[in-house]
Amino acid sequence: MTRDAQPADPVSAAVAGAFRDERAIVLAALIRQVGDFQLAEDAVQDAFEAAVTVWRRDGVPANPGAWITTAARRRAIDRLRRNRSVADRAERLAELKRLDAQHMEPPMDDESTIVDDRLRLVFTCCHPALEMPARVALTLRALGGMTTGEIARAFLVAEPTMGKRIVRAKRKIADAHIPYRVPADEELPDRLRGVLRVVYLIFNEGYAATEGDRLVREELCNEAIRLGELLCRLMPDDPEVWGLLALMLLHDARRAARVDPSGRYVALDAQDRSLWDQDRIREGLAKLERAVRLRSPGEYQLQAAITALQIQAPDAEATDWAQIAELYGALGRLNPSPVVELNRAVAVGLAAGPAAGLELLEPLLGDPALERYQPLYAAHAELLSRGGDAEGAARAYERAIALSANAVERAELERRLGALR
Repeated sequence: MTRDAQPADPVSAAVAGAFRDERAIVLAALIRQVGDFQLAEDAVQDAFEAAVTVWRRDGVPANPGAWITTAARRRAIDRLRRNRSVADRAERLAELKRLDAQHMEPPMDDESTIVDDRLRLVFTCCHPALEMPARVALTLRALGGMTTGEIARAFLVAEPTMGKRIVRAKRKIADAHIPYRVPADEELPDRLRGVLRVVYLIFNEGYAATEGDRLVREELCNEAIRLGELLCRLMPDDPEVWGLLALMLLHDARRAARVDPSGRYVALDAQDRSLWDQDRIREGLAKLERAVRLRSPGEYQLQAAITALQIQAPDAEATDWAQIAELYGALGRLNPSPVVELNRAVAVGLAAGPAAGLELLEPLLGDPALERYQPLYAAHAELLSRGGDAEGAARAYERAIALSANAVERAELERRLGALR
């Protein structure tokens, strides 16, 4: 079952809907019951494949989620019976049989159980013991329901490579006995930051693809926003969860204006604002307001506030770059980062003139952490060009072009270099 497959008939539509709405809930509950990530995922996949045949023969059940859960549990029993290498096989079989004999369906109306199971799945997929690429892939696979092929295509790697990455992540969860639980209160802030980082990495790769011939990978943007919405339902009292969702929505609202009809890059100050998604902007601003009302400022809220200032300006010339520079300063104090300093330097350059921006940017050019960071050289070139140093700007553009792996961004940088000459 492919998450984005287009259903051709009512039964296919019902299976696709159950896959989209119920899969993560069923998977999370079954992992808790069976104690094995891979076994649970295989059993859930078996259940959806069975649904295509059975629902076509017997009709769509009144409660598709309950049907899938029962079917997945029985498939898990079948798999355990065949797999005699599982150490605690008898115990797992006994528990699954007990649940099945009692016809214990998932408490679909018990919101607290569903929340707990899904939170366990979120924090397991994003466990810090896993490498970041594995966390991203496993989150998209388990919570997003994206196929291995879809994830591989989105990140421009071979499907077997992505498959091995996901298998290794699941094996590490099993071999390292990573607990399937929500972190303790004292661990939660740091662990939640890790979860939010995974979701934002997924969004960023969708919003500005690092490689390939597309600037935007819509499927990753959509999936990150869906994961952000899920986190808001699961953790409604955390302001940074709302701040991240607001940030992604406000960025994504400009998606249609970021390239022209021929696929050429369009800078923010040249975008056709009538193409911006006003509904998504209103939604993002509402989410940001909710985050602010919780009175605990954080990095995602500050980034969302910066984006809101850019979006709410009536035109590019009216953007309050001085206030944006102040917000970047606050963000740098909260979460020091050379990338934040780069963005602050650009904002200062647009607010107070290129010389002021270049003064702040100069130390960053010697920072080893940014040595191969293309946006640094693109920003340097832009500020030098605004300051009248065409020769220096050309050298900076050449460096940025050499570091650019995205065809759309590279073409835009080449166009700007050509305009200088």
